Amino acid sequence: MDLSPPEHGPDARIDLADGLTLRAYEGEADLPEYVRVVDESVEHLRPWMPWVAEHGPETAAAYLTGRAELWARGEQYSYAIVLDGAMVGSCGLHRLDDTPDGTIEIGYWLHPSATGRGLATRAARALVEQAFRLPGVTAVEIVHDVAHHASAAVPSRLGFDGGLRRAHAPTAPAETGEDRVWRLERG
Repeated sequence: MDLSPPEHGPDARIDLADGLTLRAYEGEADLPEYVRVVDESVEHLRPWMPWVAEHGPETAAAYLTGRAELWARGEQYSYAIVLDGAMVGSCGLHRLDDTPDGTIEIGYWLHPSATGRGLATRAARALVEQAFRLPGVTAVEIVHDVAHHASAAVPSRLGFDGGLRRAHAPTAPAETGEDRVWRLERG
């Protein structure tokens, strides 16, 4: 599968220090490990991630096979978070319908055994660098429900401005209906 970035696009593989790598998904080749990591993380993710309610081998296969096309179109750049050769989560850059022009959103989740070690912060920092290499991107956002304090720690550490809040219809069990929008402007 060719995941060459579009001109001025993100790298398909980002090697960080201490055995941490972000790498573009490899379609169905990643399916067994992806399903295992999500299966082991369901209770950890269920309160905040609405897609977990639909998780299973078929939905995981559909998700993974769609990554290459979205990457090629420049809509979403999805990465496996790999630590010492084992997948421990996922992250990505996403252009969403409700995201302002020039803005791209970062999303991330980790297996519960990988939390509390700065991995999400390191992954998000690397994604910020990649985002600002993309043509037309002037800002990066991280959005989460106001009650999800662990997610708030990442953009706070990276210097994002977290002053914006907006209402949303809750889609996961722990959501309150209010998002916190963290924003980092280019430069």
